[in-house]
Formats: sequence, structure tokens, C-alpha cells
Amino acid sequence: MAARTRVKMCGITNRYDAEEGVRAGVDALGFIFVEESPRYILPEDAREIIFELPPFVDCVGVFVDRDPVEVEEIIAYCGLSYAQLHGSEEPKYCERLARSSAPCKVIKAFRVSGDSRADLVSPYEEVAQGVLLDTYSKGMAGGTGLVFDWTIISSLNLRLPLILAGGIGPENVREAIDLVRPFAIDVNSGVERAPGQKDYARLHALMEQVRLADQGVRQEG
Repeated sequence: MAARTRVKMCGITNRYDAEEGVRAGVDALGFIFVEESPRYILPEDAREIIFELPPFVDCVGVFVDRDPVEVEEIIAYCGLSYAQLHGSEEPKYCERLARSSAPCKVIKAFRVSGDSRADLVSPYEEVAQGVLLDTYSKGMAGGTGLVFDWTIISSLNLRLPLILAGGIGPENVREAIDLVRPFAIDVNSGVERAPGQKDYARLHALMEQVRLADQGVRQEG
């Protein structure tokens, strides 16, 4: 679908990591507005970071079953490009965000296990711009740092652009792109030295592996 694999770096908690992500060439930065997360960021702090970003860097807010009014307020206040929903949000919830006074594109996240079926995703095809697949772990909405069985993906019959998450780092990103051919990858713990603190060497190593994987895909084509 794409000439290259897009990269979103999630769990931004400070401007230094955001700036390094931009220098490394990431396409989007993720800000987690879930208080239980070790990478939680206050809307006020996210707004300051986002205001200083250069053009053409998307900003994604991560939410889990939060009141839609609060989500709409954070979207408008921070200037978010996307809302990434990791809870049990229904399609009507997604549609509401897309049609609010501060409209925002929606990425619906799903936790994947061996029991996952295509009808899990299909109800969202008309209300979301992309699907994010992460690893299922009981009691966790995301950010497990674990890889799921990528061969499951073909059985889901996805019709929306796929964003692949779950334990992706410099060591396995090339394999992920070769096997899955996602529209984008979402990285977090795989490029960290501690929760909310990015490891710049790992980040740049990952970006180089993405470039090499994309080059291989183009040569195959």
C-alpha cells in the first residue's frame, strides 16, 4: 500500500524525546492520556511539546474508555491529529470524535490473541482511519512490550491501514515489516531505557532497520 513504512513513537513524556524523534525521522508522536500508565502525560505538558514541533509531524492522543467530552476537550486543547482508542469504545464513540467541534481522525486499537476474529474489527471500518494491533495481555489495555503471533493477522481480513504494535524494537522490526507489510509500526518500550525515557541509540537503530526493510520490499516489487 505504501512506498515506505510509517513510524509512530509513543509514550512521549518530555520535549527532548520528541525532538529526537523528529530528528530520527518518525512520522508521528504519541501522548498517553491514561493516568494508570507509567508514560502518562498531563494535557498541559503535551500541549507545550506539541506547540514547539515543526510542521508535518502528527500528534496522537492515546485514550482508554475515557468520557468522550473529556477526550474532545483534550484533542482541541492539545491540537491532536489523531485519537488512538485502546478500550472498549463502540463505533458510535469513534464517529462522535470524527464529527465533534474539534474533529479528529480515529485509530482503533485491538489486542490480538489466538482467539481474535475478523468480526472484531469489521464494525469500525466506516468510522476509523486505521487499525492498531497490539498484544493481548490480561488486565492491560496496551503497552505490554510483548510480541504476538503475526501470522494471525491474515485471518482478520483487515480493510483499513494496519499499524503494528507490540514489542517491536531494532532487533525484530525488519522481520515484522518483511512478514506483515504494515502501513505503519508503533514503537514504545522497544526504544526505551526506562518507561517514558527514550533510548536514542535504539531509536536510530530501529529507524535504520525500517529503511533497510523498505528498501528490500521495493526491490522485491
